[in-house]
Amino acid sequence: MIENTIKQSKAIYWASGIVSVCGIIFEVLFGAAGSYLLGDGVKQYTLTISLFLTGMGIGASISEKVTKNLLLSFVWIEYLIGIIAGFSTFVLFGVSAFLSEGMDSFFLYFITLLVGALTGVELPILIRKANEIGVTVKKSTARVLFSDYAGGLIGGLLFVYIFRPEFGLVKTAFLVAIINVVVALWILLYFKKEIKTFRRHFTAGIAIFLLLVGGLFIGEETAFSFEQKLYRDPIIHTEQTEYQQIILTKEQGDLRLFLDGQLQFSSSDEYRYHETLVHPAMATAQSREHILILGGGDGLALRELQKYDEVKSMTLVDLDPKVVELGKTHRDIVNLNEHSYEDERVHVENEDAFQYLKNEQAFYDVILVDLPDPNNESLNKLYTMEFYQLIRNHLTPGGSIMIQATSPTFATDVYWSINQTVQAADLHTANLHVDVPSFGDWGFVLAKREAFTLKETEINVKTKFLTNDVLDGLTSFGKDIDQEITDEKGNKVPLETNTLTRPTIIEKYEKAWRNY
Repeated sequence: MIENTIKQSKAIYWASGIVSVCGIIFEVLFGAAGSYLLGDGVKQYTLTISLFLTGMGIGASISEKVTKNLLLSFVWIEYLIGIIAGFSTFVLFGVSAFLSEGMDSFFLYFITLLVGALTGVELPILIRKANEIGVTVKKSTARVLFSDYAGGLIGGLLFVYIFRPEFGLVKTAFLVAIINVVVALWILLYFKKEIKTFRRHFTAGIAIFLLLVGGLFIGEETAFSFEQKLYRDPIIHTEQTEYQQIILTKEQGDLRLFLDGQLQFSSSDEYRYHETLVHPAMATAQSREHILILGGGDGLALRELQKYDEVKSMTLVDLDPKVVELGKTHRDIVNLNEHSYEDERVHVENEDAFQYLKNEQAFYDVILVDLPDPNNESLNKLYTMEFYQLIRNHLTPGGSIMIQATSPTFATDVYWSINQTVQAADLHTANLHVDVPSFGDWGFVLAKREAFTLKETEINVKTKFLTNDVLDGLTSFGKDIDQEITDEKGNKVPLETNTLTRPTIIEKYEKAWRNY
């Protein structure tokens, strides 16, 4: 009798640990899906985790009403989690593709709350079942909670290092849902003698299991067709890396790269962006021997730099090795960057730009900051005063820095706040903006240790767009996007310096781009 009680209690503890692993995976999965489709990763993770925990609280409260048929209640909760959470990201992509704006966020938050509530019902039921079979309340509660918390750690590690990079968002949801259903079937088999209607419930579980297996094999392909509708042109390459979702599209010769849904370049006009990024900095630098590029894994900035024979080294720092690999091996990108990675002067470091500058001792004559816009906390640190101070400390006397700084038309206060932040790092600045049809009006901040002017600056290499006269025109800003930012009442809005401890740009950025 005692031996049987121990075995049954162990089965319950194992079940609680495994479903806890699944629960935490779903929790962070919803955050990742929200970050990818809705932007602002910190906001989405905060909301989804908060909603999931709130749902768990609601579920725990509801569980008080479950006093009979504890095993079957647990089994059917797992079945429901399997169906709802398993199809969650698959349906989310469909909602994003076919329904009106805002429905995707509503669906995501609703599903997060619902799955959280179902998860919250699990543990109290298992605790009561452990107590029912003869384990004291004190011990059953402590052991089930231990299994839950330990399972949470395991689930988080599995998602970060295995599920997300290896299987992506859609397959991960189906895989983890299958685990939930398998646990339910195992519990049914283990306690088979206690369940009179075993065959009916087991058959239902098998049907749900087969449905999820079908989703595992065809769900991602179908979701891909949904995702295709989010992009104007046919997708020719897609992959989920450790850091982001990479999408390449191509239509009638126009190649476009998207990272986490954000356009990085269009081959039809990227030269306007990259010539403006590279050549004013090169033209104003006293020396042009050693160059540092932060970002720019596509190799397009490297292409422009290779027009200068005096360059001795080009160090490119990009966090994601998969982007660099595309720049080196994908036929369309290689043709566009003109095999720039084959230059012996190029050295690549796959590292976070902030950490690279903290640890590196080298100095550079020109530093190009070609990083994604500051739409989340991890990117925000690359637009802070502290980051620009690090850049300044790696700049040789007479050297130049060029920073892509989002659109002064669409995000006017963000652009000028970036300029203010660069100046707060004891750097002198000049402001430029250029029309890139695929992006719109795009802004740059040119910075040096010394006071300088762009007058009489000459571009002496071959370009498709940039000339000396055009360069002079890029420094002129219309009255509606100049530095005198005013509120709705016409009052001047003071610019704020963006720092690690006070990240002011993220909220401004989200507000500015909400309607674009």
